[in-house]
Amino acid sequence: MINKLKDMFKRVYKCEAEKVFFAPGRVNLIGEHTDYNGGNVFPCAITFGTYALIKKRTDKKIRFYSENFEELGIMEINIDDMKYNKEHDWANYPKGVIWVFENNGMKIDSGFDILFYGNIPNGAGLSSSASIEVVTGVVLKDLYNFDLSMIDIVKYSQKAENEYVGVNCGIMDQFAIGMGKKDKAILLDTNTLKYQYSSIKLDGASIVISNTNKRRGLADSKYNERRSECETALKDLQSELKINALCEINEDVFEKNRHLIKNEVCARRAKHAIYENQRTLKAVKALENKDIKLFGELMNKSHISLRDDYEVTGIELDTLVEIAWKMPGVIGSRMTGAGFGGCTVSIVKDEFVDDFIKNVGEEYKNKIGYEAIFYVAQIGDGARKL
Repeated sequence: MINKLKDMFKRVYKCEAEKVFFAPGRVNLIGEHTDYNGGNVFPCAITFGTYALIKKRTDKKIRFYSENFEELGIMEINIDDMKYNKEHDWANYPKGVIWVFENNGMKIDSGFDILFYGNIPNGAGLSSSASIEVVTGVVLKDLYNFDLSMIDIVKYSQKAENEYVGVNCGIMDQFAIGMGKKDKAILLDTNTLKYQYSSIKLDGASIVISNTNKRRGLADSKYNERRSECETALKDLQSELKINALCEINEDVFEKNRHLIKNEVCARRAKHAIYENQRTLKAVKALENKDIKLFGELMNKSHISLRDDYEVTGIELDTLVEIAWKMPGVIGSRMTGAGFGGCTVSIVKDEFVDDFIKNVGEEYKNKIGYEAIFYVAQIGDGARKL
């Protein structure tokens, strides 16, 4: 793979790449739409992701090329002109990271040629955008010898997406991609950034990711709308409760104070965030106690809440999950990511995986009219220089 990418770099830029970097994608096992509500999430890094090959330049030009968007060709900018440009499409993600570095006093005095190649399906909800951001941060740190921790890079990457690209995402995606570890998921408290690694021992079962193949653009989806509904609910609760984020309270406190939330839709959004946060903590405990059955039940409840209270699923995700629930060997299944298309994550006993992929695939195609794609996920390490 690396040699193929080096040949590609040579073809595009007519010179040799000097260094190769990689950042994974991520899948969130449970804890959805809690990360911008000050709650807990439980993601892991996966073994496919984004490669970046690089050669430093002596002038002030930065040239971007992605094999995934080869029709857009090479995009060129000058370091002194970092403003957002809609026509730069995907390249606004790495540009945003450079912009944040510069705004934080990190002087980028010469340009570079960079080639990206990602084997994360675009729009699948496995965080191809955060993967590009984090790999860019790792590149910049290495290329210019910046004194930064991985958590700094994670924070800068989130900032790039919030302030430059304009997607009001939480920190989960970038954190899982930067801090991932092989065979471990991360319980992350997004309020404090306290985190712990949990070994994923599924004992005879595998994580299967199913891609609906329905593309979704995060920035123009209802993501920001959901976020503002949660903020409205929080403001209403703050009229009597001393809290800074929805997930600071548990289910009992929420039910006692639900009447404070004036809008019923906002109340349902808050309910999802608060109950999902508690579900995530219960799920991690279940895993520690080797109770995979309970972990699966909590995944199923998570999906029902995302469908009914948060309303971010849609027919494709619901169809995939509802078919999965009927299949033998399925321990749990739910949508993962922002929703409105993208992927589901299922835990399936190993001896049933092949049948699961075949039968879920057939039934989905019959109902939806086009195919889903399936991946048996391996949990891998976070972003790094190769």
